[in-house]
This record gives sequence, C-alpha cells and structure tokens, in this order.
Amino acid sequence: MEQTKEISMADRKKVIAISGSVRRNSANLRLIKAIDELTKEKFETTVFEGLTELPHFNPDLDTAEPPEAVDNFRKLLKNSDGILICTPEYAMGVPGTLKNALDWTVSSGEFSGKPVALITASTSGLKAHESLLDTLQVIDARINEETQYLISFIQVKLNSENKITDEQTMTDLQKLLGAFQEQMESVN
Repeated sequence: MEQTKEISMADRKKVIAISGSVRRNSANLRLIKAIDELTKEKFETTVFEGLTELPHFNPDLDTAEPPEAVDNFRKLLKNSDGILICTPEYAMGVPGTLKNALDWTVSSGEFSGKPVALITASTSGLKAHESLLDTLQVIDARINEETQYLISFIQVKLNSENKITDEQTMTDLQKLLGAFQEQMESVN
C-alpha cells in the first residue's frame, strides 16, 4: 500500500503557478492555494513568487546571459509540465508585473507548446482575460477553451481559509483542472 502512494506521488505533474497579483494575501494567491489543495495528489505545484524581482523587460538585456532572476524564471518554466496563471484585472488590463514576466519569455520560448491553464479572477476580469489570451497565443502557449476560466466577483466565492464556497465555481474549476491534466499528459 505504501509503495503505491510513492509511485503515484512520483508521477505527479510539475506545475508552476503564477499569481498576477503581488499582494501577500490576494484572492488570486488564495485561489492558487485552494487549487493546490484540490490537486496535491496529481500536481506538484510550485508558486513563483519572484514577479517583482524580474527587471523591466529590455531587449538589450535579453541575451544568452540574461539577468539572474530572468534566467531562474525561465528555468522554472522550462522544467515544468504546465503553467497555471491566476490573475486579477487591474485598470481594465493585465497587471504590469505579469505582462513583464511574459515579455521575458517571448524570445526564449518557454511557453511554446507548454500546457497553460489561465484563470482570471477579479471583480470583472474580461478585458485582462482577453488580453492575456492574445499574449499567450503570441508566445505559442498550449491553451484552449477548456483550460481557461474567468471568475467574476472572486471575493464572494473564496473564503479566508482558501476554500471555494461557490458550487458552480468548484464544478467549473474541476473541469478546467481535468482538462489541464489531460493536456500535460498528452505532451509527455
């Protein structure tokens, strides 16, 4: 019995989770924690917490030896089976720190063909969601209708213990996570 658990834990998919909000207790970070709890038997989730450490994108620095923070970020992405992005919408758009991080991957291609699950969780979120989908398509991320989800009014659907309290949101998230897992399995 113990050996079976070890084998299944070894088969977990490596997921890098990125919160578009850099707030310590943001709804999007709490949502990542809720998803981690839901998927801990299937995914080994690492939360990338270095958005604010990435320098402003500058093509002059985008060389074979980029800044250390950029190099570390790229390695994390490259060594993952999939990428989960949970982000709010700021001023009808994508948070600047998240867009900056994505810009650092345009020339190096870490998102190219990589399974991505995108969850935009905000008051509205529609504009940021659409913009992020455009960016993810440009950088050739592997994303489809089943691996993207817009959660409006996230604050009333997630409690302070990182539990999803809205039944429809939970059902939709479970579908997304199943599709995300299938995508990662089909790549490897």
